[in-house]
Amino acid sequence: MPTRSLLRFFLILLVTFLLFGCGGAETIMGKTVTVTILYGSEKQGWLEPLVAEYNAAAHETADGVKIVIDAQAIGSIESVEAILSGTAQPTVWSPASSIYIPVANAEWRKMHGSELVDITPNDLVLSPVVIALWQPMAEALGWPEKAIGWSDIFTLAMSEEGWSVYGYPEWGSFKFGHTHPDYSNSGVASVLAIAYAAAGKQRDLDFDDLQSLEVDHFMEAVEKSIIHYGRSTGFFAEQMFGRGPSYLSAAVLYENLVVEQEVKRLSGQSSQLPVVAIYPKEGTFWTNHPYAILNAPWVTPEQRVAATDFETFLLAQPQQQRAIALGFRPADPSIALTSPLDAQHGVDPTQPQTVLEIPDAEIIGGVLDLWQDNKKPVDLVVVMDISGSMAGDKINAARQSLVQFIDLLDSGDRLEIILFSTDVTVLAPLTPLSDIREEMEQRVSGVSEGGDTSLYDAVATGYADLLGDGDPQHIRAMVVLSDGQDTASTLALEQLMAQLGSPMGEGGNAPQLFTIAFGGDADADTLEQIAEATGGRQFFGDPRTINSIYAEISTFF
Repeated sequence: MPTRSLLRFFLILLVTFLLFGCGGAETIMGKTVTVTILYGSEKQGWLEPLVAEYNAAAHETADGVKIVIDAQAIGSIESVEAILSGTAQPTVWSPASSIYIPVANAEWRKMHGSELVDITPNDLVLSPVVIALWQPMAEALGWPEKAIGWSDIFTLAMSEEGWSVYGYPEWGSFKFGHTHPDYSNSGVASVLAIAYAAAGKQRDLDFDDLQSLEVDHFMEAVEKSIIHYGRSTGFFAEQMFGRGPSYLSAAVLYENLVVEQEVKRLSGQSSQLPVVAIYPKEGTFWTNHPYAILNAPWVTPEQRVAATDFETFLLAQPQQQRAIALGFRPADPSIALTSPLDAQHGVDPTQPQTVLEIPDAEIIGGVLDLWQDNKKPVDLVVVMDISGSMAGDKINAARQSLVQFIDLLDSGDRLEIILFSTDVTVLAPLTPLSDIREEMEQRVSGVSEGGDTSLYDAVATGYADLLGDGDPQHIRAMVVLSDGQDTASTLALEQLMAQLGSPMGEGGNAPQLFTIAFGGDADADTLEQIAEATGGRQFFGDPRTINSIYAEISTFF
């Protein structure tokens, strides 16, 4: 046999031996299996470093294939919508709680005739859904001796006297917050818990309950005290703990967020009042962070094995104990709960005493419909830059995206649109959208750009309209889009900021501004200053992203 052929023969023999005779052959040949995970962002602080450690340790399957974990933090409902639409194909779905699994399974069954999550998944970490309440306010309601619940929220929401009912007129009105249930797990948990409390049940919620006048009235009353909605539970915590009791009296959060705030307060990082977790006496839900290996055609047997290995790693005692430091309860009940899961940090490890049953998909849908009928309406002013710098793709995208934004609003909402360049033009005063929807969409579709930028004057005009014509019983908000520096206003920035600060005694009930810095030349610093002064939020946008930004803003109302 020629020398070169003999060498090739021995090389093939060696590779064959390595492939079939050695357990680590696959790793030697560089083969890997990737486990993609979409997980609720609430546990990012716990999960992200564990993913890095696991990947660094080069774990392998029994066949010697290297396991790589690719985990992405994303909102729980946003993630399942991506899975159902096919835009995301993860191996594992780990939402904040199991509440949305029945809905996901129902939708998946319609499309595929099977369950998306076909077994009860293991929990990773736990945190109950709580009402975060400033301790002096909780004490005014009788805490800790008295159990507090949704009925107390109902009483406060119904009272025109606010905290005066409890002898504290200086605290003003009761200001409440929970996230938008169409976009947030804690929002779904909130409205389900409200419906259960109104019906006087802890399980077996049915359509007869949802059709009763008592439940409808209860839902309407609680929602009446809302300052605004939103997509992110973390954003509510940030606003409440950053702005204090004048902005929010209470909000539906997760227990771990209360712990996180109290850790900051006790260490001197926050000067706010102490906050406590209220476990509603009528019952609440766990955020149990299930680890669901999906029953989907794109998940391979090899990925299932690898996903199970990572799950075992996460549920091991060292990883579970690390969750406690972040305010989570370990899924393993044998692990003792230690600080900061204690009264000093505003929580009660013996709670919750009553855990509500997760209804089926139809009842969850019915509760969401009930909430939609009773959600707090918005008085909204949209202020849009049509100066000369908006020429080209900018004005085209701004027109089209604003029309889509109008479509996202409810007919019971009220809308005003202001266009500004050198001059400030009000297309229509605050008017029920049912009366002007088609007219506004048509008029916006034809706007053209030109002139200078009177940003400050336009914002001042819209804000004055919200204060003068807006209904204090509605969410009052303004959305401002601008792509440049102010060049033509008669008003100075300092004067504008003074006007924005004038109703701050209303706290979270004051009008809130959401600003969009549209393009690289926008005065982002000023727009951020305007938004933050009112408890709103700034966004950065361009013609490619403006639709998604308007969609994000719409979750606040």
